[in-house]
Amino acid sequence: MSSNMQIPKTCQYCGKAFIAKTTVTKCCSSVCAGKAYKANKRREKVQSTIEQDLKSDKVQQPTNSINPNSLALKDYLSVNEASKLIGVSRWTIQRMIKKGQLNAVPFGNKHIVKRSQIESLFI
Repeated sequence: MSSNMQIPKTCQYCGKAFIAKTTVTKCCSSVCAGKAYKANKRREKVQSTIEQDLKSDKVQQPTNSINPNSLALKDYLSVNEASKLIGVSRWTIQRMIKKGQLNAVPFGNKHIVKRSQIESLFI
């Protein structure tokens, strides 16, 4: 059943004037409707990301930061702990182990480094 209504409207996406045949038509063509839909979805996604970031800022997750004072008690350090202790990336420590600058002992899936070796780097 076709409609004989002719409602003058303005396209919500491109702003052109057009004649709508239904009261719910918002765009002048299917191309504009598709672009408006995609822009709306993109806007919703950005808004939800912003809201999630705001929520995560309010409820801060405990970080896995290492207290340097607690490291002073350990004789052996993991690669991550050693990197945080001297302020370099863990990849730097891995390269130093590979080059032979540091001796590491495999411990399961990890490597551990003797604390005295790291201290000797700065002497």
